[in-house]
Amino acid sequence: MRRLFATAGLALTVVMSGAAAPPAYDLLIDDGEIYDGSGGAPFKGDVAIAGDRIVYVGPKAPGVARVTVNAAGKAVSPGFINMLSWSTESLIQDGRGLSELKQGVTLEVMGEGTSMGPLTPRMKADETRRQGDIRYPIAWTTLDEYLRHLEARGVSQNVASFVGAATVRVNVLGEGDVDPTPEQLAAMRAIVVKAMEDGAMGVGTSLIYAPGNYAETDEIAALATEAGRCGGFYISHIRSEGDRLIEAIDELIEISRRSGAPAEIYHLKAAGRGNWDKLDAAIARIEAARARGQRITADMYTYTAGSTGLDAAMPTWVQAGGVEAWIGRLKDPATRAKVLAEMRQDKAGFENLMRHAGAEGTLLVGFKNPRLKPLTGKTLAEVAKARGVSPEDAAIDLVIEDGSRVQVVYFLMSEENVARQTALPWMSFGSDAEGQAPEGPFLLSSTHPRAYGNFVRVLGKYARDAQRMSLAEAVRKLSAQPAHNLGLRERGLLKPGFFADVVVFDPATVQDHATYEAPQQFATGVSHVVVNGQLALADGEATSARPGRVVRGRGWTGWPDGGCRASASDWSW
Repeated sequence: MRRLFATAGLALTVVMSGAAAPPAYDLLIDDGEIYDGSGGAPFKGDVAIAGDRIVYVGPKAPGVARVTVNAAGKAVSPGFINMLSWSTESLIQDGRGLSELKQGVTLEVMGEGTSMGPLTPRMKADETRRQGDIRYPIAWTTLDEYLRHLEARGVSQNVASFVGAATVRVNVLGEGDVDPTPEQLAAMRAIVVKAMEDGAMGVGTSLIYAPGNYAETDEIAALATEAGRCGGFYISHIRSEGDRLIEAIDELIEISRRSGAPAEIYHLKAAGRGNWDKLDAAIARIEAARARGQRITADMYTYTAGSTGLDAAMPTWVQAGGVEAWIGRLKDPATRAKVLAEMRQDKAGFENLMRHAGAEGTLLVGFKNPRLKPLTGKTLAEVAKARGVSPEDAAIDLVIEDGSRVQVVYFLMSEENVARQTALPWMSFGSDAEGQAPEGPFLLSSTHPRAYGNFVRVLGKYARDAQRMSLAEAVRKLSAQPAHNLGLRERGLLKPGFFADVVVFDPATVQDHATYEAPQQFATGVSHVVVNGQLALADGEATSARPGRVVRGRGWTGWPDGGCRASASDWSW
C-alpha cells in the first residue's frame, strides 16, 4: 500500500507538473489600443483583470485568463462617468440602464437639486402620489439606503449621488417660499453632514425650480460649507442660463469662495438666441476664478436642446407649496391672468425657457395623464393652434390636465457654442437623462435623444468627425477628469490596483442614432463594458451580470480616513 501510495503520489506529481498553469487573470482584454484616461498618447497592449481590480496594463500580458476579449482594432478606455444622471427611478424599473450602458457609462451620478433621500413620511407620501409611468414602493428613508437598495436589486452600473439641497430644504421647511431661521438652517446643515458621512459626493442645487429657487445665496453657502468640510463639493444648475447667466456664474463662484468647496456648473450653456454671445464672458468668468486658485469646473450635454418641464415656463412664486398647490392657483382666474402676463414678458423675473425656445421650439415628450399621451411628439404651438388658444394658455391647461409639470424639450442653444464647449479642458459630460430601454413603461412617453447618445457623440461627432479634441482628450474628460473632480478612490484610469471599469469601443464606427423625432434608438460601436471586473456588456448586448456598486465620497465614515473635518481647507483638492 505504501508503494501504491508512493506510486500514486508520483503519478499525481507528474500529472500536476505537466498540467497547464492556472489562469493568472479572470479577464484579459488583449491587443487593443489603450487610452488610459490620462490624456496621453495611446499604445497597443493588454488590460488584465483579477477579481474587481486591474492588475496589468501594458504590452502583451504574461499568463492566461479565464475569459479573453480580443480588442484588435478597437480602443480600450476607463469607464465613462455620467456627471448628471436622472436614472433615479429608471434603475428601479430596469437595472441595466441600457441606453447608457451601450455608450460605455459605468458610473451614474445623481442628485441635481433633489435626491432620493433623506425623506420624511410626508415626503414619501407626496412622492408616491406624484409618480408617473414608473411606479414603485419607497422602501428607504436616507439617501444611502436608496443607493444600497439599487445595489441589492442589481444594477449594471455603479451609482453615486449628491444630496439635493431642495430635498434638504423640504425636510425642514416644506415646499413653501420661506427662509430658514438660524435653528432651521442648523438642522439643514446637520442633514448635509449626515448625508456626507453616508457617502454623498457633495450638495447639489437646481436654482431655476421651486422650491430650490427660494434659497438665497447665504443659505446655499452654508450647506456647501458642510459639503466642503466633509470632502465633497458644490454642484449647481445655476440660477440662470440665459438672461442672467453671468450673474448666476458669479453666484456659484462666490459660494465656492465662501465655503472653500470646489464647484461645478451643471450643463453649462448660453440659453436663448439673445444670449448666445454671452458664452465668451461665461468662459472668462470661470477661467478667471480658476486662475485665482478656485476649483471651478463644468459639465454639459452634447445637444442644442434641453429638456425639463413647463414649470420652467412659469414664475416660481405660483409653484410654492408643491405641484398640487401650483395647479390649484392656476385654476384661479385672477392668479392665472397674472401668470399669463409674466409668461409673456420679454425679460421676466424668472427663467422662462419657453420664451427663449418659442412655442414652435417646445416639444411635448412626457405626460402622466393617459388621455394626453396622444399629444406626445407635438409642439406646444401645434397643440395651442388645435385648441384655439395662446401657447401660454395651452401650457397652463396642460399642467392642470396632466397633474404634473409635463416633460418637454426646449430648443435653446447654438451648435457652434455646443461644439466649442466640448473642447474646454475643464469640461466633463452628463446626460441629464435616465438610462432606459425602448420597452415596457419607457415606451409610454418619449424622451430627449441625450438619453441614448450623449456620450458617444463626444467620441464620434466631436472628437472623430469635428476634431474638436483628440480621442485621448475625449476619453480623459469622460473618465479621469470627473473621477478626479469627485475625489473618487481608485477609479477613472486604466491603472494596476484601480477598479476594473473598462470600455471597449471602435473609434471608427462609434455613433449615436437617437433623434428628436425618434429618440429611443441605441448607440452603436461600444462592444464591451466591464464594471468592477465583470462583463456587463459583451458583443454589444447586456449580460445577466449586475455588478454595479454604490460609490461613496471622501467623507464616508467607512473609509479609514473618512468623516468630516473642521473646514474644506483640511482636505487636499
